[in-house]
Amino acid sequence: MLRQKLVEILKKNREGFISGQKLSEIMKVSRTAIWKQIKELEKLGYKIQAHRKLGYRLISEPDLLIYEEIAPYLNTKFIGRNYIHKESLSSTNDMAKELAYKVPDGTVIVAEEQTKGRGRMGRSWFSEKSSCILTSVILKPQIRPEKTVALTQVAALTVVKAIEEVCSVKTKIKWPNDIILNSKKVCGILTEMSSEIDVVNYIVIGIGINVNCTEFPDDLKEKATSLQLELEKPVDRKKLLASLLNNLEIYYKEYEEKGFESLRPLILENSITIGKEVRVIYTDREIRGQAIAIDKEGKLVIKTEKGEEIALLSGEVSVRGLLDYI
Repeated sequence: MLRQKLVEILKKNREGFISGQKLSEIMKVSRTAIWKQIKELEKLGYKIQAHRKLGYRLISEPDLLIYEEIAPYLNTKFIGRNYIHKESLSSTNDMAKELAYKVPDGTVIVAEEQTKGRGRMGRSWFSEKSSCILTSVILKPQIRPEKTVALTQVAALTVVKAIEEVCSVKTKIKWPNDIILNSKKVCGILTEMSSEIDVVNYIVIGIGINVNCTEFPDDLKEKATSLQLELEKPVDRKKLLASLLNNLEIYYKEYEEKGFESLRPLILENSITIGKEVRVIYTDREIRGQAIAIDKEGKLVIKTEKGEEIALLSGEVSVRGLLDYI
């Protein structure tokens, strides 16, 4: 918290210098402690001008998703209040699962880079370093395991609202876990769980948003995009991540208190899947038909070509008309 307080003070006084003595008095620590914190900030990428007589002045801050940069925008009570930032990880979800039993509810893990990022169905997840939001949230809801299916939809709604809030652009949810912008994927969600027969130990919601990416591998160029590419301008990752966590707490609380039915109208309103002709790969079979609803448990209801209605718990969904089954 000392480093966070120092960053706050330097930002408030960025038009001029503030002396080491003044900082020492405000923060109630020694000038040596202030100097050590300044050096730590410089290692993180903060540019700070130091003057023997005048003190310190903040020149610029790094584009890093460290807590000191997120905290000014964060309005949550518990989500993100235990915050772990890493320069590089194999996967934020993997780290979250390793720590889940040791950390409090609402712990957030953020990485600037993932070397082995994963999507659903075991697919790899491509991401440019320090250009995306790569985060996992650990939740410990007091619900039965079968009730957790809808949490991916709750997270998807959260992403849609955060992007709209920060970027003033509408995105859509492709059931169950993709966020679509201009017919291309801009975000993916991976929800993983540890449970027993009748109790949830923890849930990890992994979210990857292509924010300021400008390059994609050839096999993804026609399917994936970033907010910067679509908006033709960079997006503030710090504000977007804070908005994501703020909205997640709001919708997660509503889900806990009122159930999925309370949020279902909003999810349906923001769905790109409902009403469309779809193809679903489900276990070892392919189902074609029209997506007609998302039921009260978060399942996708398909009316098949034979007129049969099937509620799907999961599956790989392709929507006709979006790049011919995106």
